[in-house]
Amino acid sequence: MVRSVEDYLESLKSMRPNIYFKGKLIRRDDKVLRPAVNLICRMFELANDPKYRDLLTVGGIDRLTHIPQSPEDLLKEQEMIRFYTHKTSICAIRCGGQDCMSALSIVTYDMDKELGTDYNSRFRRFLEEFQRRDLVIPITMTDVKGDRSLRPHQQSDKNVYLRIVETRSDGIVVSGVKHCITAAAQSEFLVVVPTRAMTEKDRDWAVSFAVPADAEGIKMIVSPVYPPQQRFLRCPYANYGFADSVVIFDNVFVPWDNVFLYKEHTYASQLARLVALYHRHGYTGCKPGLGDIIVGAAALAAEYNNVADRETVWRKIVEVVVVAELAYAAGIAAAVTSTKHRSGTQIPNEIYVNCSRYLSGINVFHEYQVLVDLAGGMAATLVSEEDIITPAQEVKDSIKTYLRRRDDIPIEHIHRLWRFIHDRTCTRFGGYWLAAAFHGGGSPIMEEMAIRRSYDFELRKKIVKELVGIV
Repeated sequence: MVRSVEDYLESLKSMRPNIYFKGKLIRRDDKVLRPAVNLICRMFELANDPKYRDLLTVGGIDRLTHIPQSPEDLLKEQEMIRFYTHKTSICAIRCGGQDCMSALSIVTYDMDKELGTDYNSRFRRFLEEFQRRDLVIPITMTDVKGDRSLRPHQQSDKNVYLRIVETRSDGIVVSGVKHCITAAAQSEFLVVVPTRAMTEKDRDWAVSFAVPADAEGIKMIVSPVYPPQQRFLRCPYANYGFADSVVIFDNVFVPWDNVFLYKEHTYASQLARLVALYHRHGYTGCKPGLGDIIVGAAALAAEYNNVADRETVWRKIVEVVVVAELAYAAGIAAAVTSTKHRSGTQIPNEIYVNCSRYLSGINVFHEYQVLVDLAGGMAATLVSEEDIITPAQEVKDSIKTYLRRRDDIPIEHIHRLWRFIHDRTCTRFGGYWLAAAFHGGGSPIMEEMAIRRSYDFELRKKIVKELVGIV
């Protein structure tokens, strides 16, 4: 069953306040979190719309809680995420929970088969709750890491990677700090996974579990970001935003039923890699969706400026189109050439996924360069909304001259477009989005590493040896 917006909002209200903003404790219905909460509400609204049932649901549940079982599932997920991006102008923020659950479905299955553990049965019970309640869950993965040259057990502050500090008969106790956790403040559960490969000496840091986001000992320092809020020309895109959190685990108890990895350090790398793989596959829908928005804004700016017939203009716009569609095509290839794990979970092709994410990441700044280039300097210097809608009497007539482009384009339309471009490029939200689009899901160097690890270079060398007669 797909959840209602009302049910989700009531759930947030019922949770224990454990979020801090600017030094003060706030509740989850605080106004500073509202744009981030709106983003998730919008996704529930769309998933409940009969027009989108085939795309956004599967087997009577929200597709964002479904573990992919076929190439078709992966293709639908990619299409779904691009759709959500179009409807919000940012992203399908709930995909992180699905990515964690897909990875855990594989790793817990492998551990049970190879070690004789019962992690998969624990995971399956939690998966049933995740799907039945249509829960909101983020990826709680990125540790603060401290000294990057040192492994977890070598750090002077052992909490820079989340770790097990006590083992009890009824569960474990964990401490540590995770950061860059997008949507933690809007989520009901946290699913914690390792951020890297672990050695035998790092066993205490090899841990994965699910825990309520308001559990005792969990504290969040939130950093909300959203477009400037308009007073007059209200626009749908300005309703939605993000909230990233530093998540502090201070002796948090986790019952055994919710523990999915306990000191089995050799599986930490597999789990971290699979979470990243599924999340990057989501980016094969997300980043093309954002490319669509940049293309649309750039094309409108060219049209409004009456330069849409210039070859130089279209050459710039087509550059963005090529990146967006190649990234999407790589996502399709990743689904079509995916493999089925023995657990039944479908795994996208790692090479194609990472090529897509890499291509998107390294082109983010260039895409915005194209948009700013075609929009012109007014993207940066746009005067306030009040000075356009309610100007002083002395400048009332001149403000129309300031905004005027083609005579057949209403002044209000010009204002709305340039306000959007300004918000996406010259505000805190715009700066945030640039950095997030570059680093989210793993910086380009991480995709390079994944490609080098997975690509069959020996096969390519063999091809050339045969062609040149080397035996």
